[in-house]
Amino acid sequence: MIDGKVVSLRERSVVEKSFGELLHFESDLAGHRPPILLVAPLSGMRAEILYDMILGLLPRHDVHCLAWKDAADVPLSDGAFGLEDNITYVVEMIRYLGAGAHVIGLCQSALPALAAAAILAEDPGRPATLTLLGGKLDTRINPTRLDRLTRSLPPAWFETCSISTVPASRRGHNRRVYPGSTELMMLSTYLFRHCASGGELLAKFFHDDGSDAAGHPFAKLFFSIDDVPAEFFLDTVAQLFHRAALAEGQLAWQGTIVDPERVTETALLTIEGEADDISGPGQTHVAHDLCVGIPAERRGHFLCPHTGHLGLFFGSRWRQQVLPHISRFIWDNAH
Repeated sequence: MIDGKVVSLRERSVVEKSFGELLHFESDLAGHRPPILLVAPLSGMRAEILYDMILGLLPRHDVHCLAWKDAADVPLSDGAFGLEDNITYVVEMIRYLGAGAHVIGLCQSALPALAAAAILAEDPGRPATLTLLGGKLDTRINPTRLDRLTRSLPPAWFETCSISTVPASRRGHNRRVYPGSTELMMLSTYLFRHCASGGELLAKFFHDDGSDAAGHPFAKLFFSIDDVPAEFFLDTVAQLFHRAALAEGQLAWQGTIVDPERVTETALLTIEGEADDISGPGQTHVAHDLCVGIPAERRGHFLCPHTGHLGLFFGSRWRQQVLPHISRFIWDNAH
């Protein structure tokens, strides 16, 4: 239901890649709607968790979502997939949508989204705006429990203890992955901690505030998981948590250092949750310190009060507080 009318939506895959695909949410809505590239996080949690976010964006925006495939179903012959490949996919999807697209990155995908904007900074097809929500750009800032734990363990530990091989029963047999079973255990621990402390997840599980709680219940979305390519997982541990490569000016893409200072024409909006215990407040806002070339009038920041990580893109706070900021920023900076 949009503006009191039933609108038919069609989810169509418009670009197919080995490790991901670009989904277009087509509709019969009339009038111009700015094109959005929503980059799903490659975190083990499936892109379906973004259902509420996509539904909120659709009335005023033409939504595309870069969604990732389960690495356990990607044949070993398709090669490896690391952080650099992750960034490449985002660059390719921005180029596919063309000049004037509006990119949204959240949680893990904030870093490749910012890197892609920097890579395309002087390209005619650069994005018009870049919105980053609850993104992990520099985990040294206001570190969370996860940040401290990850940095306390050497990268070699993750290679030994967090990686497994896909069994012969799956298409990706013999591929090395960070398994969904481990992510499921991490999510269960996270949920237990929220239940014990009365955190945000407790309310979402017992009072689902999504726009379609019956058809797309939060609990099912939260526990929908995939295997993640081992190369990407280990790259992220090393480059983000241990080296702070982007923030330190050491992140390379195709042999060239990714330099956010080159971004001058793309408007930047950062949004953080005051109670975010996944990406601590400040870890996303640091994008403004990195993108010093963007004029002040084309920047924005919003710290959403009393909001945790999931509330930034799912539920009533997303729809009532976060969404209006994003939509207004995109329309104000649309070409």
